[in-house]
Amino acid sequence: MVNAERPRLGSSFDDDREIETLEEFDQVVTRRGSLAGHRVQSVDLTGRTFALLSADTTGAMFLGCAMEPDAAAKVRTDGALVFPPIPDLPFDPYRGLLYSPDELFDGLDDGGYEVTCDALTYEWFQETKADRDIYASMLRALHDDAVSDALDELLNGVPVVGVMGGHAMGRGTEAYAGAARLGRALARTGLTVATGGGPGAMEAANLGAYAAPHPDPMLDEALELLAKAPSFTPSVTDWAAAAFEVRSRWPRGGDSIGIPTWFYGHEPPNPFAGHIAKYFANATREDGLLARCTAGVVFLPGAAGTVQEIFDNATPNYYESRGEPTPMVLVDRAHWTEKLPAWPLLRALADSRSMDARITLVDSVDEVPQALARLTASGQSA
Repeated sequence: MVNAERPRLGSSFDDDREIETLEEFDQVVTRRGSLAGHRVQSVDLTGRTFALLSADTTGAMFLGCAMEPDAAAKVRTDGALVFPPIPDLPFDPYRGLLYSPDELFDGLDDGGYEVTCDALTYEWFQETKADRDIYASMLRALHDDAVSDALDELLNGVPVVGVMGGHAMGRGTEAYAGAARLGRALARTGLTVATGGGPGAMEAANLGAYAAPHPDPMLDEALELLAKAPSFTPSVTDWAAAAFEVRSRWPRGGDSIGIPTWFYGHEPPNPFAGHIAKYFANATREDGLLARCTAGVVFLPGAAGTVQEIFDNATPNYYESRGEPTPMVLVDRAHWTEKLPAWPLLRALADSRSMDARITLVDSVDEVPQALARLTASGQSA
């Protein structure tokens, strides 16, 4: 179940017509006495029949809200639109909040990864994608739009820095430890870390952000514990269980964002991102991740996916289609100039354009926070 008490990074709902938790529902009814014009998303209202019968619901919309038959009949009579919950789905297409790790991995302890919400949703996706069912396509689109709406609300006014990198970076390696230290350092500067939400470099950065409120030795101990399950292959169950052991041993970690996709179903989400915006459509996920990195993007060594992300981010910077170009920091000179020479092409694109002062190449993750601060300052003084 969605945890309605999860902290929100962005603004409150005070001036919002969307109601996404039972607490918000009660506050609106108590304070305004009316639900007219409101949108209620995926809230169980079976215990709020009296409130629904008493309140004005003219022009309201109820998306996936369970309610008693007499309450449903009354709000329809008021002119409200009611989209009832859809049975037998492993996910909620009308959800009002992002996923939590506990929600996506529910059932892990009892039946392993195969019975979790994440695994069952991927299985449903594979089946319906093969059938080319228009109804399933509509449900996927509704879900992804709801996730984007929840992500926008969560990050309203929040400075976000993206950390991109490959999924193959294994736990127990120095590269993984470096990415975790980077996530911690960025989070401690007051930035919200966002990643692609998967394993490898993405998990390491989310782990670092999770470790930020804890004393420094905590991260070293967590890295040692995680190294016992270095990869999500051959067992996602063991890999995820190690992460939840870290979360259990050191609770109340720092917040961060993970934005993964079921398109790459072999690649599970990592449990260290406090808020997970998981999508069916990978294109929507890729663009949405980069567009929300308002404080800059850090590119760790990766392969084809990371190269794509570099130029996906460079394109709006080149045309300044999102306003002021966002800082871009590429990490590992040899990787980006010799192994996969993206840096020379990026420099050629940036020449004589305003993005020229917002890109840099560094040798190690330890240089990133200062490089990012320097690029940000150069943009503010321009």
